[in-house]
Amino acid sequence: MKRIFLVEDDLSLINGLSFAIKKQGYELDIARTNYEADNVWADGKYDLVILDVSLPDGCGFDICKKIRQISNVPIIFLTAADEETDIIMGLDIGGDDYITKPFKLAVFMSRINALLRRSNNFIKTDAELHSNNIRVELLKGEVYKNNEKLELTAGEYKLLRLFMENENVVLSAEQILSQLWDCNENYVDSNTLTVYIRRLRTKIEDDPSNPKRIITVRRMGYKWNSVD
Repeated sequence: MKRIFLVEDDLSLINGLSFAIKKQGYELDIARTNYEADNVWADGKYDLVILDVSLPDGCGFDICKKIRQISNVPIIFLTAADEETDIIMGLDIGGDDYITKPFKLAVFMSRINALLRRSNNFIKTDAELHSNNIRVELLKGEVYKNNEKLELTAGEYKLLRLFMENENVVLSAEQILSQLWDCNENYVDSNTLTVYIRRLRTKIEDDPSNPKRIITVRRMGYKWNSVD
């Protein structure tokens, strides 16, 4: 059974989300503050984390940063703010999705199910991918650069895997998005993809400002440049 961790301080919203989430058959743990979240997280054995950005004693972004130090679990942000800077910040620090209030429960559950489904789809029986001194151990979901383990978010991991499985092939933004997100989830756009690629480059490139592995092909898209 999938386990979900919800950090939200609005009781009425908690009640609605709890009902919808448990109705889908998921287990749910809840915290209402940053302090409670630190205690509830404990072993961190969750399949999905939902974080409200504004909390009584801090910010959901702070919780996300702590989680990303030890886990690649998918993270969705909830917020009343829809400023582009907030969205970019949430994705940049390791979030995988972002939904603004108010929202319909059916739409929200669709996003949860899609994110869990995408995460599961990347668990396969192949052994590993290897290119440009980058190694992806697929069974473990781990990535190594020059034999040193990298800490990637779920979104970064999926993007890297897609590139390495299509080395030396130019992929358009539309092709990449169609592989990483369901085709009916039109809330994801090219700006989001740009953030993911920039963030991934900072982790896998020797010089992120002069990338050699993930190459931008002008007016066409991106490709994984295999030179091993």
